[in-house]
Amino acid sequence: MATADDERFDGMLLGMAQQHDGGVQQLIDTFFSFLRRKTDFFTGAEKGRAQQLVMDNFKKHQQKALEVQKKKQEESERAKKAKEEKKRKEAEKMMSESDTAQIKELTDEEAEQLQKELDSKKMKKEDANSQPPTVKKEEKKADKKDGSDEEEEDEDDKGKLKPNAGNGCDLENYSWTQTLQELDVRIPSPIPRIKSRDVIVEFTKRTLKVGLKGHPPIIDGELCKEIKIEESFWTLQDNKIIALNMEKVNQMEWWNRLMATDPEINTKKVQPENSKLSDLDGETRGMVEKMMYDQRQKQMGLPTSDDQKKQELLNKFMAQHPEMDFSKAQIN
Repeated sequence: MATADDERFDGMLLGMAQQHDGGVQQLIDTFFSFLRRKTDFFTGAEKGRAQQLVMDNFKKHQQKALEVQKKKQEESERAKKAKEEKKRKEAEKMMSESDTAQIKELTDEEAEQLQKELDSKKMKKEDANSQPPTVKKEEKKADKKDGSDEEEEDEDDKGKLKPNAGNGCDLENYSWTQTLQELDVRIPSPIPRIKSRDVIVEFTKRTLKVGLKGHPPIIDGELCKEIKIEESFWTLQDNKIIALNMEKVNQMEWWNRLMATDPEINTKKVQPENSKLSDLDGETRGMVEKMMYDQRQKQMGLPTSDDQKKQELLNKFMAQHPEMDFSKAQIN
């Protein structure tokens, strides 16, 4: 027995919606046109009954939609608060570490040994800097040729496919790509010049069927993981490509295959698109810029922002206690 939320007809209804250029308004008009022409919906019951039936169902589904929307907003708020709490703890930890500057008194022997180590490191650095840039480039090229820049694969990852440019896989009958949130599938038609009404697409949370009327299914089976049916759809591109967009239920993991029977890709080699600094919120952007600055400083052999802060604290302490001897002080 069908229920109000029966998903069996979603594929059929989505196919109908795809053929209405006027969107939802035109789709609803088609439904009422069908009821007027093919049924006694408007005339078979007492006056006002058809209108009341429409309004009752409208209110019922509107309430459900509002409840789903409210739930999503609450989940978004919880995720936002958890993210802010994580950032706050990381910032507190970073501040506590950077504010700790210890002063250690060295013996004459320790001071002499430390000076020898510093002189040795300085000489090595000067020798390294004296090498021509071309030598370093040639060394890097040689490394790439013998494959030494490639990470050694784990035993469990051997035999897995390398992801395509979209972090998915190119297969014989279709290709797919992914982000953490969604999947895109492109299925070339086995016959030329198809129309929307020729296409069969059926979504469920864990299965997918795609094909053409009168032909064997191109895809028909169990998905690797669950998708959100209400956020998934398909379109026909240039009358020859069936394009699917599906939203993942779990948006914190990479899929290692689209269908359960597909060959597996190595998700450790997935390369997510780098976020632009301008896209980040102020606090996160500040942390990223600090990390980038510290990395550049280390590459040039200069003090990081934390080192600079510790030195400032030491200078301030020295100014407040001129009676103390800081000639052998070491910052840890």
